[in-house]
Amino acid sequence: MQRRPNLLYVFADQWRRQAVGLMKEDPVWTPHIDEFADEALMFTQAISCTPLCSPHRSALMTGKYAFSTGVYTNCKTGLPVMLSPEETGIAEVLRSGGYATGYIGKWHLDLPEQNVSEQPLSGARDWDAYTPPGPRRFGFDYWYSYGTHDDHLAPHYWQDSSEMIDIDAWSVQHETDKALEYIQRHASSEQPFSLFLSWNPPHSPFELVPEKYKQLYQDRELSKRGNMVPTDPFLVHTGEYIAGGEAAWQQYARDYYAAISGIDEQFGRLLRQLEASGIAEDTIVVLTSDHGELLGSHGMMAKHAWHEESIGVPFMVRWPKGIRSGRTDVVLNTVDIMPTLLELLEMEVPGTVQGDSLAIHMRHPSENGALQFRDEEADRRVGYISAFPGRLPAVEAFRKAGLNHLDFGWRGIRSMSYVYVVNRGYAPEAEVDRWLYDLREDPYQLHPLRLESASEHAVSERLEQLLAHYLRMTGDGFRL
Repeated sequence: MQRRPNLLYVFADQWRRQAVGLMKEDPVWTPHIDEFADEALMFTQAISCTPLCSPHRSALMTGKYAFSTGVYTNCKTGLPVMLSPEETGIAEVLRSGGYATGYIGKWHLDLPEQNVSEQPLSGARDWDAYTPPGPRRFGFDYWYSYGTHDDHLAPHYWQDSSEMIDIDAWSVQHETDKALEYIQRHASSEQPFSLFLSWNPPHSPFELVPEKYKQLYQDRELSKRGNMVPTDPFLVHTGEYIAGGEAAWQQYARDYYAAISGIDEQFGRLLRQLEASGIAEDTIVVLTSDHGELLGSHGMMAKHAWHEESIGVPFMVRWPKGIRSGRTDVVLNTVDIMPTLLELLEMEVPGTVQGDSLAIHMRHPSENGALQFRDEEADRRVGYISAFPGRLPAVEAFRKAGLNHLDFGWRGIRSMSYVYVVNRGYAPEAEVDRWLYDLREDPYQLHPLRLESASEHAVSERLEQLLAHYLRMTGDGFRL
């Protein structure tokens, strides 16, 4: 039997689709990523099904939507939210198929230790957690990770004991060092490897990035997106506000782009190691992110919104022997990643998966020249997107009103050309809104059509029918 390819899956946190140099949208410098994209297949319409760290990760690992996994919000102190060990994860499938499995970096799928003990033996604080060997690692054998911790210049990790490993280095560089060691150890093995590398930056705080990358943007006057609102202050998805205005935004953007340029350099190191080890042709490399960053668009910062800057993620995949290079407009959602990768690796997709394999849109043309993908049908494919109230005050407000907070928030459908959203809000008294965005005519989403009923427009009527299908699939009590 022919040896299966290796898998290197690299994902950053809070890196938006627009912040890639070759996209020519944000003024960011990413030469290594741009070169990689020329050799890869780039999904220009990739989205995060629930644009928040833990919900995205639960969907990535299981191929199931956030409501179905129970990880509807971030794993945080005060809420019993974590990925259940009863779920079937992609690494478990890979391991059963003979792969060495590794995970490096941010995990954020385990119950925060301070939900159980005020002074955990591991030293974890706030939302953080040490995940011991066993079922809560979901099939990853090599483990160099942490729950969640945003001090990018002074990170910490755990391996196979509760002893915290403190590091004096930028987290992206250090984690890349560990990934290079992993690749070197496994490069000459007959056993294929799979490595998931999870970088936290460019997640806030944006300023925690080495000066060498900040110098790239020092004193530059950065251009703004067409939907940028220089509000003072900016609204954050948590309901809080941070200082806004032109000067503040310029500094936020410089630091955000600096972190992405730093990621670019570290990604280049990974590519060079694959070449030096002689395994670049035999390795599927994926580069993507958890979700986006609004960065002032629509007067907001962070994520958790249905706008393109929040749900849109870069997604590039390279495998010279099995995947064509170029671009595709097929909508790829988080839940589609697990089944797609497993089909590319010729492994069985578990019946629990709710996403679809898009491998047919990725393969090389067949020998007779007939293409095995049909991008002209791209707009028939849609992605289901959602967000749920997850702040403790909001959860308590719904409970006091005798309501289930999980029946609120917003749900939507994203096709290649449209976004349709039904928003029930984050407070019991919120009004219901319906919005239809035509991305072809209004790419910045500045002029949505507000509807009293989906039946007022043929597109929204069709998309609401699809939305109802996803609500039934996931058992969601959200009312349309």
